[in-house]
Amino acid sequence: CLENTDPRTRGRGIQLLSQVLLQCYSQLQEKEVLHLVLFYENRLQDHHLVIPSVLQGLRALSMCEVLSAGLAVSVLKTIFQEVHVQSLLQLDRHTVYSIITNFMSTREEELKGLGADFTFGFIQVMDGEKDPRNLLVAFQIVRDLIAKNYALGPFVEELFEVTSCYFPIDFTPPPNDPHGIQREDLILSLRAVLASTTQFAEFLLPLLIEKLDSDLQSAKLDSLQTLTACCAIYGQKELQEFLPSLWSSLRREVFQTASEKVEAECLAALHALSACLSRSVLSSDTEDLLDSFLSSILQDCRHHLCEPDMKLVWPSAKLLQAAAGASLRTYHCVTHNVLPLLLEQYTKHTQSSQRRTILEMLLGFLELQQKWGHVEEGESALLSLQGPVCSVVFSALTDPSVQLQLVGIRALTVLGSLQDFLSPSDLELVVDHLIRLALCEEDSQSSEAAMEAAGSLAPIYPKVFSGRMVPRLEEELQSEREEESSWDSHSLRQRCLQALAAVSTHPSIVRDTVPVLLQHLRKVQKESEARSPRDMVSVCQSLHRMALQCQQDEESCWYFHQTVVPCLLAMAVQAAMQESTHLLLGKALLEEEVLAAMVPVVSAATTHLSPELAAQSVSHMVPLFLDGEVSFLPQNSFPCSFQPFEDGECLEAQRRLVALLMAFVCSLPRNVAIPQQERLLRELLALSCSCNCPFTATTAAKCFAGLVNKHPAGQQLDEILQLAVNRMEPGLAQGPHRTQALTLLLWVTKALVLRYHPLSSCLTDKLLGLLGDVELGAATADGFFLLMAESPDVLHKGCHADVRIMFRQRFFTDNVPKLVQGFHGAGPDVKANYLKALSHVLNHLPKPVLVTELPTLLPLLLEALSCSDRVVQLSTLSCLQPLLLEAPQIMSLHVNTLVTKFLSLTSSPTMAVRIAALRCAHALTSLPTTVLLPYKAHVIRALAKPLDDKKRLVRKEAVAARGEW
Repeated sequence: CLENTDPRTRGRGIQLLSQVLLQCYSQLQEKEVLHLVLFYENRLQDHHLVIPSVLQGLRALSMCEVLSAGLAVSVLKTIFQEVHVQSLLQLDRHTVYSIITNFMSTREEELKGLGADFTFGFIQVMDGEKDPRNLLVAFQIVRDLIAKNYALGPFVEELFEVTSCYFPIDFTPPPNDPHGIQREDLILSLRAVLASTTQFAEFLLPLLIEKLDSDLQSAKLDSLQTLTACCAIYGQKELQEFLPSLWSSLRREVFQTASEKVEAECLAALHALSACLSRSVLSSDTEDLLDSFLSSILQDCRHHLCEPDMKLVWPSAKLLQAAAGASLRTYHCVTHNVLPLLLEQYTKHTQSSQRRTILEMLLGFLELQQKWGHVEEGESALLSLQGPVCSVVFSALTDPSVQLQLVGIRALTVLGSLQDFLSPSDLELVVDHLIRLALCEEDSQSSEAAMEAAGSLAPIYPKVFSGRMVPRLEEELQSEREEESSWDSHSLRQRCLQALAAVSTHPSIVRDTVPVLLQHLRKVQKESEARSPRDMVSVCQSLHRMALQCQQDEESCWYFHQTVVPCLLAMAVQAAMQESTHLLLGKALLEEEVLAAMVPVVSAATTHLSPELAAQSVSHMVPLFLDGEVSFLPQNSFPCSFQPFEDGECLEAQRRLVALLMAFVCSLPRNVAIPQQERLLRELLALSCSCNCPFTATTAAKCFAGLVNKHPAGQQLDEILQLAVNRMEPGLAQGPHRTQALTLLLWVTKALVLRYHPLSSCLTDKLLGLLGDVELGAATADGFFLLMAESPDVLHKGCHADVRIMFRQRFFTDNVPKLVQGFHGAGPDVKANYLKALSHVLNHLPKPVLVTELPTLLPLLLEALSCSDRVVQLSTLSCLQPLLLEAPQIMSLHVNTLVTKFLSLTSSPTMAVRIAALRCAHALTSLPTTVLLPYKAHVIRALAKPLDDKKRLVRKEAVAARGEW
């Protein structure tokens, strides 16, 4: 074939040889490679039909390690001379780029011996390339040419022209593109070339300035991002000639643009330019360009800060801040000029809105100072203006405008974070302002912001806050104000409690505030007949916030745990015993809402303990509940023994405290051994099945489930689960404790579903069977929400539960077919139970999983909308709304039914259902227009009625939905 006169036949021969070489190039010897290279070089002069196969062979040979010196240069010279690359097909052009890339990675020194001829040869190869696949490789070659210092010689401008002609990239990948090349890939690859050398600067900067004037937003953005990238390697020399034009373009865009993206990129580019000029090392005879550049910026922006209408205030301030943030030098230069002006303007303007704008600008400059750290005395404009700055910020804190106060609080936080900026007297004033705002300011926004600020500053000045703020708050908490109404009194107490928690962000402060809160809780307990439980709940909420803050510091965490948990337990045990002996003191502490508020405190104080400390604590806690061992509790002289697991009506109050046991043992790390665990599990099991108090029974069931979830697999676990099943089955069948047995079944099922335990499917089947029970069916259906939702107090990852990934998907796959089957076989009086259970499962499923199952489930969901149960309706609507957006093609098939159902539910008696139905009607507009047009007039007429709904939130949704239609 190779000697045949027909070029097609010769091409087939060379093609076969090239394919063989691509398989075995690594096994060739040096002489063979030399022989083949000379043959292939000669073939490059052959007929054009042969060339593609020749190039494939040369690609194989370019990967040979035994290639003799000089052959790489010879091959490339021949390709440059004999092959007109841009007349070849895309794949063959790609082969040429691959040959060049291979030689550049293995024969760098040889190619550099060609000098600028190699660069010129490559320019000829690349000139006119249009295919994005090839451009990515070509751009990489140019980057390597520059990065590896190949000689560009007189061809710098030609190399720039051959790459910059693609700027800005205008490429939209075709639909279903198998190559996956995105516009962004090309943009970044070209930008890396253009911003890779200072030699391109004289050609690139005029191009960027020109493209900045373009009407295309994409061109502006690309130019600005490229300019920012170039500033990383440019110096004064490259920028000098173009600075006025660049500043002019950037200023124009920021002052005039309507696009936030363009504005943000302009500011980033200005920042980069200022940083670049700041970095440049000057020789003694060169002009300092940074000073003149900043002078231009100040000259063009300063006067806008003084304009009475304040039109261009923000754009000017943003430009000044972008320049000031570039370096310490630019910061000092800009602030020296701008800060006095802003302070003067603040005093001049009297309206709160204008003052707020000026203070926000001042805040921007203060935040930049944080970036540079310590304030140097000699050169800082900020330090020289310390008095006026503090005066302005303090005046904002006393202004009636809440918005101005909020900016003032943010500024105060920044000032406080600047080292050595605030004097001791200023600090005392800061604390006084924060106390006043936290406690006395009517608006809750200012109060909350002041507490946040106190929490931020307390770790920096712990002594000041400990010595000044904590005693003041304690004093306020203890003083009872007779003249105030009970609501004002409660509100003030609540704010004191919140502020004490907010400021507890340093270990030394925690040691001051914890006793104050506990002392207050004891006081409230003694007066519990006079006050409602909400005072106790407020204390518990503050303790919970402190517990979360203490989790970051091991020492604080242990102090909080060993101080607060025993104290809460002692108070609860005391109250329970007084209840048992019919004394009324401290009764409010046993209210469900108070115990429920204590649970997160104990849980948060336990989850982050080290295993050693947790083991120490659990050795006291479990004997307290099992054996009445109260010796570790403070003030432990109780009127009778503590026996929460014993029988007897008088012990009902003690049994409620199992909630605190649950909060503790269910939050322990999994590697902490629980003493007497089997006995504890048996006691909890008995209590959950036999207790008449729903709160206690549920808490015991949750505690049992939490322990079972973490219990190591094995015979012990199997035995305790079998015991649980043996207790539940007769309880579910008949008798007075069916509800308790169902609650236990639900929690144990959840515990096992989360960890993929084999028994979980058997227990789930029991639940599916109970959906048909007339008495328990509805409660069982509600229980499917419990199975799928995140539980706040037990069985979640935060309390170290064993939660496997994708347990919901697995539950869905195993049980939804059974639910559907059960629905079709159920009687009319229990059908709704199956729909409710199904809607709970679907509502908690990741939407991509749901979309794949939609064709089979949609008819059932539509049937669920006709159900009279509002929970089913709500759940189904919230399930359908995202599906309308994510699966429009499938939903379009049922558009007639969907429109009818949604419109009928917009007049439901339940407000939440009306709102959900209107949101679904709104989401329908994402379906294809051709599907919707036949319903348009009918829907617009029907949606006129909810425009007059008596509830504002319903009217709001109706306006949005009708407008979209």
